[in-house]
Amino acid sequence: MFESISEEYIIGGAFIASLLISLFSIPSIVKVAELKNLFDEPGDRTVHTKSIPTLGGLAIFSGLTVSSLFFSDITEIPELKFIIAGIIILFFIGIKDDILLIAPFTKLLGQILVTFIIVFFTDLQITHLHGFFGITEIPQYISLPLTVFVFLVIINGFNLIDGIDGLSAGIGVVVAGTLGMWFYLTKEYQYAILSASVAGALFGFLRYNVFSKKNKIFMGDTGSLILGLIISVLIIKFNEKNIVHNFDYAKYGAPAISIAILIIPLYDTLRVMFIRFFQRKPIFKPDKQHIHHVFIQLGLSHKQAVLILVLINILFCAAAMYMHNLIGIRRLLLVFLLAAMIIFYIPELIKRIKNK
Repeated sequence: MFESISEEYIIGGAFIASLLISLFSIPSIVKVAELKNLFDEPGDRTVHTKSIPTLGGLAIFSGLTVSSLFFSDITEIPELKFIIAGIIILFFIGIKDDILLIAPFTKLLGQILVTFIIVFFTDLQITHLHGFFGITEIPQYISLPLTVFVFLVIINGFNLIDGIDGLSAGIGVVVAGTLGMWFYLTKEYQYAILSASVAGALFGFLRYNVFSKKNKIFMGDTGSLILGLIISVLIIKFNEKNIVHNFDYAKYGAPAISIAILIIPLYDTLRVMFIRFFQRKPIFKPDKQHIHHVFIQLGLSHKQAVLILVLINILFCAAAMYMHNLIGIRRLLLVFLLAAMIIFYIPELIKRIKNK
């Protein structure tokens, strides 16, 4: 269909189509939410002070799926049908949770089902550790559970950081944009299209989530689960593509780079889990101990906190792409983890001093 059109225009078209679908659908979604009284009410674990619709994931789902299906060449990315199938399953799980609420364990089972569909019916599996601790290729009985684990960590990471306006979507744009540019440079055009589709849908959502008062909306679990799934797919493809380095823009130490690219959701999730564990609180019970809550408790506005965290994530992405061939994978990972610990300890330290 697009044989005579250059890849740049197709990728740009995917971005614009997804952006427009998201932009034009949200006002209608907000109107329906108001008519049916589908809101997220303020509470002890929330930072908003008035009722807000939580169905922004509908717009993200629509923009992403329509754009990626329309602009992708299914013969070059046959796994797309299984990815879309997984997105649809998470869409229904998320919608039910946003409207009626479902048990965390039920939601986790749905994520596991989606992950198994993708892992068993596509080649999107982690088959190589890139020399981490001297390990290269790994057998399938390790590859399969490791891939499932990575999917679950990333999906829930994006779900957990979706606590203030624009954070999960902003980080999603940074990650999808970084990987999308790399896929374009390495001529993995179908994954560049997928990256552009999710980035466009998120930009459209951010317009209302962050900058609108009349049609303000949250992405809800529908949006965060779908976003986490797509980012997982892009990350695993990035790691598998970099097993060999016989092409331009190849990256050494892909697992360490992946952690750096996802530093905000991964580090914050790990940090919160440790805090809840040592305080003997339920691991998956929402609270206000995320790093973005710390920034807000210091007196920053939502937009300021999000801007700082997004800029930090951009710096980690840039550093990861530049430093990949300077030091080994273990040292690279250690540098990123130590940098994250220092950077995110500073607001915690300021908060303690301020409280004293």
